[in-house]
Amino acid sequence: MGSTAQARAVQNYRKRLIRRGMARFEVLALRKDRELIRQVARKLAESIPDAERLRASVQEAVAAKSGTKGGILAWLRTSPLVGADLDLKRPFTTGRKIDL
Repeated sequence: MGSTAQARAVQNYRKRLIRRGMARFEVLALRKDRELIRQVARKLAESIPDAERLRASVQEAVAAKSGTKGGILAWLRTSPLVGADLDLKRPFTTGRKIDL
């Protein structure tokens, strides 16, 4: 059984995309961001200086949001209390007796 004309057309279209270096993928996002994501994808697919600027800008924004290991420790080391000789020991108590 042969493939239908529509299926062959889709296969040929996808082969042409691959030759151009394009890839199809699915993205989950908020409904209100659909058009924005499509516009960004269209702009990134173009080989123009605007696309490179947009790519660099998006990469910078995404990289700034991602956490790095040891971030809390670095933050604690910048605390104004570093070097202050604080006595943080608590006295030991056995507790109290409760009559049940």
